[in-house]
Amino acid sequence: MKEIITTDKAPKAVGPYSQAVKVSASTMIFCSGQIPLDPESGKIIGNSAGDQADQVLKNLSVVLHEAGAELKNVVKTTVYLTSMGDFMAVNEVYARYFTIDLPARVAVEVVRLPKDVKVEIDAIAII
Repeated sequence: MKEIITTDKAPKAVGPYSQAVKVSASTMIFCSGQIPLDPESGKIIGNSAGDQADQVLKNLSVVLHEAGAELKNVVKTTVYLTSMGDFMAVNEVYARYFTIDLPARVAVEVVRLPKDVKVEIDAIAII
């Protein structure tokens, strides 16, 4: 059973994808990448990669909450950066959100992200 997760507390999808998909039989939640948009205004929050990562993780957290999970339920993330030079700044913010039972993670540099933001993070969680 596949359940589409949508919440107004996180930014709306800017393309043909869901904020998250919950698979009931396996208790897995697949969260689409979040970028640093304010869910109310749709504006980008933060100029630095660290500030943007903070908003991204807030957005990811509310999507997970809507699916019945929390960041502690995340088993894997992918961090997309437009500059690997921002890795340490993003890592510092990431470490404030993930403190125990750390998920597996991939961090990659990409040429460009939606709306020209500096950071995007997706996640897979279990309940």
